[in-house]
Amino acid sequence: MIGPELAEKIKGAIRDIPDYPKKGIIFKDITPLLADGPLFKSVIDTFAMHFKTDRIDKIVGIESRGFIFGAPLATRLGVGFVPVRKKGKLPAKTRSVTYALEYGEDTLEMHADAIAAGERVLVVDDLLATGGTAQATCQLIEETGGSVVGFSCIIELGFLGGIKKLHKYPVVALIKY
Repeated sequence: MIGPELAEKIKGAIRDIPDYPKKGIIFKDITPLLADGPLFKSVIDTFAMHFKTDRIDKIVGIESRGFIFGAPLATRLGVGFVPVRKKGKLPAKTRSVTYALEYGEDTLEMHADAIAAGERVLVVDDLLATGGTAQATCQLIEETGGSVVGFSCIIELGFLGGIKKLHKYPVVALIKY
């Protein structure tokens, strides 16, 4: 997908923050990547090249870092952008899906009219960890009649096994840990 030089640049621009947001977690901070204009552009260009031959009608970005990558990718591909947000954040009529977390549950919402039946949708986020949020987003899209053509992210944390929850979709991750 990407060459070793770009992969190394991306890895070098991701900062590990230990014990954030809680003890035992190593947070992958993408803000240095975002601050590097040419590298950020390369990431968007790489995604655009990968998906340029797919027929994509909409890009769904998962709150909140999926917005950062999904919106410019949608612009590059000339397609619409749809935000998927936590419950209560969208102003118009929504569709929702509730999914299990390690402890408890969470709910995601999307505007009810954001995706038309038959539209082909690419899901974008910054990171794939356990896969629960990504899987719930795909479920939400399919419940509206949309078709998920794939999931893309900058980082896959392979040791958490999230890709197993997305087994029926093509997954593009630029780098893996």
